[in-house]
Amino acid sequence: MAHSLLKNCLLVNEGCIKSCDILIKNSRIEKIAEQIDCKFKVDETDCAGNYVLPGIIDDQVHFREPGYQAKATIETESKAALAGGVTSFMEMPNTMPNTTTLTELKQKWDIAAKTSWVNYSFYLGANTTNLEDIKQANLYQNDLCGLKIFMGSSTGNMLVDHPLILESIFKSTNLLIATHCEYEPLIKENLLQYQHKSLTAQEHALIRNADVCYESSLRAVQLAKKTGARLHILHITTRKELILFDNLKPLEDKRITAEVCVHHLHFCDQDYATLGNLIKCNPAIKTSDDRQALWQGLLNDHLDIIATDHAPHTFEEKQLPYLQAPAGLPLVQHGLNLMLYYVEQGHITIEKVVQKMCHNPAILFKIQERGFVREGYFADLVLVAPQPFNVSKSNLYYKCQWSPLENQTFPYRIQSCWINGHLSYDDGKFSKSPVIEKLKFN
Repeated sequence: MAHSLLKNCLLVNEGCIKSCDILIKNSRIEKIAEQIDCKFKVDETDCAGNYVLPGIIDDQVHFREPGYQAKATIETESKAALAGGVTSFMEMPNTMPNTTTLTELKQKWDIAAKTSWVNYSFYLGANTTNLEDIKQANLYQNDLCGLKIFMGSSTGNMLVDHPLILESIFKSTNLLIATHCEYEPLIKENLLQYQHKSLTAQEHALIRNADVCYESSLRAVQLAKKTGARLHILHITTRKELILFDNLKPLEDKRITAEVCVHHLHFCDQDYATLGNLIKCNPAIKTSDDRQALWQGLLNDHLDIIATDHAPHTFEEKQLPYLQAPAGLPLVQHGLNLMLYYVEQGHITIEKVVQKMCHNPAILFKIQERGFVREGYFADLVLVAPQPFNVSKSNLYYKCQWSPLENQTFPYRIQSCWINGHLSYDDGKFSKSPVIEKLKFN
């Protein structure tokens, strides 16, 4: 592999911004200094004083393979991720077959090793009958990002909500437990209240309301405290849930952590009127008050990670009536663009964005030697340029070929991405082949 030198970087890393050069040798960062002059041949990139960030680590994506390749594949969606500055992903188990055994997990590893454009990891999924598989997975902790439990129903058939089964799972795993929290009995009760209506997406946030989320998240937190399990609750959407999380400890000392997703920071229930099923997702996009609370929770560190929950479906499926239209929206290509928009708007600093999208996923999941720009670490880097970027069908890499952000213009574009020291994406063009690895965990 050729060595690379990034000159005139404005590096955003570990809470500060500094001008520097970065030398990459093979797959790793060799040196960071104010000025580096090499006496050997390197591929040199002049970053022209633009921001260089650690590669984004997205801890929640749905790439649909195997089983749903009409919607997406690991190849297409990881390529979109790369174009969005994401250099590592963790993918969910609600594929077909569900990823609930080590055999199915290894099949995904094989697919990703051959077709992914970025570093990869996959969750093992829990169901009501695979406790022995979950116990066996304890032997693979260095290769697994976590165990996913759907405590609320979503795409796929993986609901686990029986208290005794949940407790036995929480007691039996040494893995981080990542939960989708919505309380199924309340969802069914709310649906009954609206059965006389011709439902549209505007009722989605009422059917899957704050109480639905809080009740399930509370049960997960209580179980984690009772059993000592390591719990990470995905896609928090409500003001009410924020009281379940603290900001008193450093992240590495927390046993219960939480994530917020970009669409819940960007959209609110008023957007259903124009976007309808295109922004139908589980848990639902809620009120503007909830959105404001999520921003507060993010900035004061009650919420630890920003992710996308990238979940593509075909545009035709999204045109179905509300109850038949699937939940989920494609976002992995534009999560960083969206957060940099909010930097420009003054909602958040770029240092905080890097903390929540790069550093904290690495700390929370204990990923080996990624998530920071440090000498000796893998060279996963993103160069962003202050040039307007308009989202259009012509520049989408999703297989589904649509985005709820179409026609929006963002103030920064993703210029270049290095993965494991290899320039994989540059000025809208991909390299001939990727250089990627399976993520490792401590």
